[in-house]
Amino acid sequence: MNPFSSRPLAEIPDGSVAGVVIPHDAAWDHVTGKALYTDDLSHRFAHVLHAWPVQVFVAHARIDSLDAAAARTMPGVAGVLTAADVPGINDYGELGDEPLFPNEVQFHGQAVAWVLADTLEQARLASEAIEVSYTELPSIITTQEAIAAGQFQGPRATLQRGDADAALATAPHRLSGGIDIQGQEHFYLETQASFATVDESGQVFIQSSTQAPSHTQEVAAQVLGIPSNQVTVQCLRMGGGFGGKETNANPYAAVAALGAVLTGRPVNVRLNRTQDLTMTGKRGGFHATWEAGLDDEGHIVAYKAVVTADGGFSVDLSPAVVSRALCHVDNAYYLPNVHVLGRIARTNKTSHTAFRGFGAPSGMIITEDLLGQAATKLGIGEEEIRRRNFYAPGQTTPYGQVVSQAGRMNDMWDKLKDTSDYDSRLLEVAAYNEAHRHSKRGLAITPVKFGVSFNKPVLNQAGALVLIYRDGSVLINHGGTEMGQGLHMKMMQVAATALGLPLRRIRLAPTRTDKVPNTSATSASTGTDLNGGAVKNACEIILDRLAPVAAGLLGVNSHDVRITGDVVGALGTEKTVGWGELVETAYLQRVSLSATGYYRTEGIHFDPATYQGNAFKYYSRGVAVAEVEVDGFTGAYTTRRVDLLHDVGSSLSPLIDLGQIEGAFVQGAGWLTQEDLRWDTTEGPQRGKLLTQAASTYKLPSFSELPQVFNVDLYVHPTDDGSIYGSKAVGEPPLMLSIAVREALRAAAAAFGEPGQQVELPSPATAEAVYWALDQVRRPADTAAVAAD
Repeated sequence: MNPFSSRPLAEIPDGSVAGVVIPHDAAWDHVTGKALYTDDLSHRFAHVLHAWPVQVFVAHARIDSLDAAAARTMPGVAGVLTAADVPGINDYGELGDEPLFPNEVQFHGQAVAWVLADTLEQARLASEAIEVSYTELPSIITTQEAIAAGQFQGPRATLQRGDADAALATAPHRLSGGIDIQGQEHFYLETQASFATVDESGQVFIQSSTQAPSHTQEVAAQVLGIPSNQVTVQCLRMGGGFGGKETNANPYAAVAALGAVLTGRPVNVRLNRTQDLTMTGKRGGFHATWEAGLDDEGHIVAYKAVVTADGGFSVDLSPAVVSRALCHVDNAYYLPNVHVLGRIARTNKTSHTAFRGFGAPSGMIITEDLLGQAATKLGIGEEEIRRRNFYAPGQTTPYGQVVSQAGRMNDMWDKLKDTSDYDSRLLEVAAYNEAHRHSKRGLAITPVKFGVSFNKPVLNQAGALVLIYRDGSVLINHGGTEMGQGLHMKMMQVAATALGLPLRRIRLAPTRTDKVPNTSATSASTGTDLNGGAVKNACEIILDRLAPVAAGLLGVNSHDVRITGDVVGALGTEKTVGWGELVETAYLQRVSLSATGYYRTEGIHFDPATYQGNAFKYYSRGVAVAEVEVDGFTGAYTTRRVDLLHDVGSSLSPLIDLGQIEGAFVQGAGWLTQEDLRWDTTEGPQRGKLLTQAASTYKLPSFSELPQVFNVDLYVHPTDDGSIYGSKAVGEPPLMLSIAVREALRAAAAAFGEPGQQVELPSPATAEAVYWALDQVRRPADTAAVAAD
């Protein structure tokens, strides 16, 4: 057995940098402007062409003709790209439903051609000279319109256990309801960008702001009609991604690559904010109807739902989004009899795509909405009804997976109730509401159980390349991408921990497809787990080669060699040598000092036909307590205090994890309370137009919406599920902690009416939505007062 590679994945060596509080490796570069992004790179090249899209502003139309003759003769114009210029396949999707240059417009503002010119302004002016003739076709804008028309796409999915109909028929208490869950704009700071060059051998090099370099490589090669080995994609860093650059980066990389190949000049594609908002996919909205049966104690005994996702004009990642939603309708609750149908509506909007949490947040909200309604109807406290439905150890999910570490949910629940003074504050809120007629407060506590792994088992793999140079310095390459979440920092900590070295020895190279091939996207909260496992594997392969060399220098058995803090020692001797000496000796002995690492998540299997299997490696958990105050005249509200407790296992980098939890929560709260995507649904000429095209009309959370008191704590317990150094994912799970804010708003709205009144709260729960909800609950009291007079 090899001395280093035999170490368990979760075992943390003594003296390691895993778990040390360290800032983000590029934090200083970010705030000083030193950090480079894709659009910055073009300024380092000469004769760069800039691309501008030719958009058609109609929701659905057949292109009859496109005349670019005048545009091609305009100053600075090097060419106009159309479908006729594509040497390969004119499509950037996996199902052939996303043409790069479409002959049928599927959403308002879709690009049908691209102009290349010396300057962006010249390209813009030329685009206005292109004449596009089209015949307008009927369009479907909303999910409800699609349902009424039977307009669906992609596969349908069914999550089923037990007999939901029979259990519903005999349940002591029955409820039904429905909810429309709005989508969300990614609004990353850096818009979609790609920069392509071609060398003398025809090798295409694409710098892309992409979460999936290998997928971008495959799409570009497909469009160009060349093998993938002739295309290299590099992602230096992204100014945010949130899922919006998982597949949506691909068409812009393909346009840049096609332009570079056809003209022989570097081509830069960078969308301005309005273009990015109108041309890229978003978190798709959901429409859900549900029925539930509960017993007298508030346990859910039957659950039925139909969940319809707005997929936009094409399938994209919507099947996986729906799958994630169905696998998270249970959230932290045991559902003995369940039947949930998931389907994808086809609408004439941008093709909706990945967004932090995928479909899990929407799936969870449906059940949290149910429990909020049930608590009122049964007269059980919302905290208590949630607790009573928690999974118990040994119970399985509706898809058949045993819920590991189920007891942690109760432990975290009790801990946060204690540290947040939940019980005493509940009394304080009740006293406040009794004393104030025109403002009310609400307090809520909600759980999160989030499964970590890709829904598609094949994607749960990763590679890495680790190089050690003669001076002892180390260069690591991995397949994950950095979008501000601190993945690169964590990978350096993993390498330093595995090798027993200080961080100063480690440098990380930009993510490139010619260094690490066939990588999965950095998404689904798997970036650290997958790439960390691959980096550790590569490091340990090299260490296993170095162990005999060290043993020779120290006169010990290779199994006794230990490396800590740049010092190579061994059990049973005080003799040591430096890391640099060991590396140089290994080189002189012709020992290989580089290795490719690989990691595949074990134990993952899932059958999408039956919706059964071990879909996830482990579960990440969290608990949130939120308190709000609502103005009864306007519905405006203030988030007074938020307390979060999130399960990080054994955190690789606590400071980065803390930032991820805070950011995810705020982003989730924005989605649930402020960010209100609107499309024109009238029958006029602007039908299908995105009306929220800027930050002036699309309300993003800012400092003024942050909780007045914001307490975040890490629940640190090493995981026993075999993740890298016992850590757990923090990218997506904390976003769903924000559900507590929505439930607190429901409680505050309910306080305006008589006890026992149910509150239907839309999503997002904007100030206007909260006003109409509270106005609805206080009407019976107002009517009674009028009658008494």
